[in-house]
Amino acid sequence: MSDMRKKLLTDRRKIVVKLGSAVLEAPKGGVDQALIASLAGEIASLSNEGYQFVIVSSGAILMGMRETGKKKIPATIKAKQALAAIGQSRLMHAYESAFSKHGITVGQMLLTREGLADRKRFVNALNTMEELMKLGVIPVINENDTVAVDEIKFSDNDLLSSMVVNLASADVLVILTDIEGLYDRDPRLGEGKLVEVVDTIDDEIMDMAGGSGEVGSGGMSTKVMAAKMAAHRGVVTIIADGKTVGNLSRIMAGEPVGTLFIPAAERLASKKHWIAYSGHTEGTLTLDSGAVKAVVEGKKSLLPAGIQIVEGEFEGGAMVRCITGSGEEIARGITNFSSGQIKKIMGKHSGEIEGTLGSSLGEEVIHRDDMVIK
Repeated sequence: MSDMRKKLLTDRRKIVVKLGSAVLEAPKGGVDQALIASLAGEIASLSNEGYQFVIVSSGAILMGMRETGKKKIPATIKAKQALAAIGQSRLMHAYESAFSKHGITVGQMLLTREGLADRKRFVNALNTMEELMKLGVIPVINENDTVAVDEIKFSDNDLLSSMVVNLASADVLVILTDIEGLYDRDPRLGEGKLVEVVDTIDDEIMDMAGGSGEVGSGGMSTKVMAAKMAAHRGVVTIIADGKTVGNLSRIMAGEPVGTLFIPAAERLASKKHWIAYSGHTEGTLTLDSGAVKAVVEGKKSLLPAGIQIVEGEFEGGAMVRCITGSGEEIARGITNFSSGQIKKIMGKHSGEIEGTLGSSLGEEVIHRDDMVIK
């Protein structure tokens, strides 16, 4: 098993490390700064071996709770946002202090789902991250809790970490939590067995993951979903115990620590991964049976002739859903035309586009390179 892990991790040098609230919480409240210091030492040592790191860290609300003397996470969004505003600077100070002892600079990036759903803002974040890493700076990323609301939260940063994998063009995602990894049944009942390797994340694996946790807002289910999203980017994911000192080094050495998720055989390019998992859809196109077959089985671009119904108002460059006549989503992609233009050309052959619109933006409504099959 160790040989398989070592082989799989060979030449994978860009690592996203995610730390959730459960692993960061200190016994007396707030964030465990001794744990951060220990992790900084490991990352510094691994960096000297040629690894690059991005950290996705929760903990702003926990730090705000410690500063204000609160014992329980408040129920309201505005109270959480206030605690995050208090705690985020203190969280970053903990990282800065820990890494500066090893001569490493860290840089803060605060992201939201809404921001990453916008293609231009996603690319801007990607460019910022690339520049930080060129400078030898370790990005420390958190959700911007001071502006996030329930509908756009990242489930204790689990799903955010899988999007950061795409931003960073990472090779490995390490999710550090407060248990050893994925169990085949609830370990709190004393009967669970650690699953060491997952080849494919199917319904059975998702059932094993169960519900959400208590300290964080994610739980094992969102961690496994993050692993699934990362797998489609060709990334190895390991879910492991973050409380045990030295586990990150053991993981990168190929030791049998935690649960390892093998990447999917078919890797999505960065833009297609964004389409599949980050982008926000602005409309829906209903396709006839011929177009469905061409898109799904033939891997063809979507032509106007196969479109029956246009829902929503959007401009060219928007992301839309493609559904069958019965409402099943079969694909999503970036359209070359606005909703108004598609309504004029739907059902027509591509050669009629220019005559209908007075100009042509191409023959395809959605090019296959800008489309992901569901």
